Amino acid sequence: MGRLGLAGALTGTIGIVVIAVGIVFFRPDDSGGDSGRPTPTAGDASSQRTLGSVGAPATGPVLNVTTPEGYGYGLAAVKAGTDDKPLDDSKPLTEPGTTYAYADYVLTNNQRRAALLDHPADLFMPVSQVPGSARERCMPQPGIPDDMCTLPNRSRVTARVNGSKPPISEAGDSLIPAGASYVVRIAAELPVKDGVKPEDLKLYVWDARFTSDRKGIEIAFP
Repeated sequence: MGRLGLAGALTGTIGIVVIAVGIVFFRPDDSGGDSGRPTPTAGDASSQRTLGSVGAPATGPVLNVTTPEGYGYGLAAVKAGTDDKPLDDSKPLTEPGTTYAYADYVLTNNQRRAALLDHPADLFMPVSQVPGSARERCMPQPGIPDDMCTLPNRSRVTARVNGSKPPISEAGDSLIPAGASYVVRIAAELPVKDGVKPEDLKLYVWDARFTSDRKGIEIAFP
């Protein structure tokens, strides 16, 4: 497991057609389904009010995206790895020599209004590291290397960053308050081979809500 480090403010943005995409950096501080799109499983806003707070983790450069509705998010990768139980309700492994892939990233609402608590990032792994039993469920995506694919997965908020306000509920939706940052874990629901290395795993944003041409944009790890 990677060690959480220090991070801070954003420093730059690059626009792409209707999507605002940028590279930004934190300032040092002392403190899914068959389609491949991650399935949100963070629970309702009331259950998330008990989320603990952590210091800002060390991340790679931040990717900024904006949806057609005008919601703006910053995404910054923290770490990737494998675990037999990456989420507390992950199903027990039944195939010898396998494990689950996961990745953690920071999700920030970088605007001055609440935004839908969405999970834009998707987890990709080498096709060669997916066992035959799950290979047909591992989907490629345009703009992402042909030797990479994404398995059905789930995303869950695991912590608030630097005392960010917890999610709020509005008309049945969970929203992330203005300026709030959360640590999100995305975990595959089907196994990979237990020889997969953290550097083999990648995070991409590819869904049409977040990219104008639906071609994958990588979220780089530190």
